[in-house]
Amino acid sequence: MARILLGDDDEELTQLLQEYLHNHGVQCDCVHDGEAVLQQLKAVSNDASASSAYDLLVLDIMMPKIDGLSVLRQLPTISDIPVIMLTAKGEEIDRIIGLELGADDYITKPCNPRELLARINAVIKRTNAVHSEHTLLPDSRLHLDQTQRLCQIDGIDLHVTGTEFDLLVALLRQKGEVVSKSSLSENVLQRELQPFDRSLDVHVSRLRKKLQPFHDEPIKAIRGKGYQLVL
Repeated sequence: MARILLGDDDEELTQLLQEYLHNHGVQCDCVHDGEAVLQQLKAVSNDASASSAYDLLVLDIMMPKIDGLSVLRQLPTISDIPVIMLTAKGEEIDRIIGLELGADDYITKPCNPRELLARINAVIKRTNAVHSEHTLLPDSRLHLDQTQRLCQIDGIDLHVTGTEFDLLVALLRQKGEVVSKSSLSENVLQRELQPFDRSLDVHVSRLRKKLQPFHDEPIKAIRGKGYQLVL
């Protein structure tokens, strides 16, 4: 059974989601402010027991004590747990900032429990994907170890999120070719590309910045078509 941490100050909503997720095979622990989220993750990171580990964090942006975006900023020093943000409808800037800070996905409130479950399963599936192959494509400076989900460029370790890793795999497998946004959305984000959804673009932009010390333009945006890895 997957285990997640849900941080949201709406106790009625969290109880509803907790019951729904439990009935669909997901154990859900709930806390109601940003400070409690960080404390809970710190406690789990100090616990050597594998049974205590969380597979994913669902994080509301608007929370007391410490808001969700501030939690995201502090998260890398505590855990590499994947994150789905809960954002208010219409608050696009919060979604973009959250994705830039390393969140894997988002869903707007009020959320449909069934859609949230689908997003949770998709992110966990991507994060836990383990392949027997040890990927090193010819003539590439990038070395992607799919077993350990580690990335190196020119022998230097590169920290990437789970979503960024999967983007690299998809782009590297078709290096030099233009990969459509719809293909990347379906294969990496596990959903159809929607009009005005900038999630994929933000993930690519964040990944491009990490690669730029090694190449001026590592990922080209081909207008109206998609993205091309040229590194």
